[in-house]
Amino acid sequence: MARFIAQIIVLGGQVVARAFTQALRQEFQRGQAAQSAAKTAKEGVKRATTNSMMGISLEEAKQILNIERIDKEAITKNYDHLFKVNEKAGGGSFYLQSKVVRAKERLDAELEATEKEKQQNTEDSADK
Repeated sequence: MARFIAQIIVLGGQVVARAFTQALRQEFQRGQAAQSAAKTAKEGVKRATTNSMMGISLEEAKQILNIERIDKEAITKNYDHLFKVNEKAGGGSFYLQSKVVRAKERLDAELEATEKEKQQNTEDSADK
């Protein structure tokens, strides 16, 4: 009889230990998901702030300069071309020319932010 009671206690302990371990794993996963969501929200707020300050969104700037990904050479090449084509002296539109300038400024700001982020990540990795 004592043997059966001991087995019941051991099995009960194992069940409780498994449940506790599973609960810890779930809590850890929830913590990671919350941390990821907070980081995404922070980036969204940062991007929205930059959009409102610059007066143009990143996507609109990419469309204006006709680029797929942010590449300094492509930005400069397309900017130079579009700026020259829209010169008022050549019959172009000052409005379009100013949109091209604003698009370049927005993309340059994004490049700068990306470089700062990479630099911070490098410094954080070096500190660890």
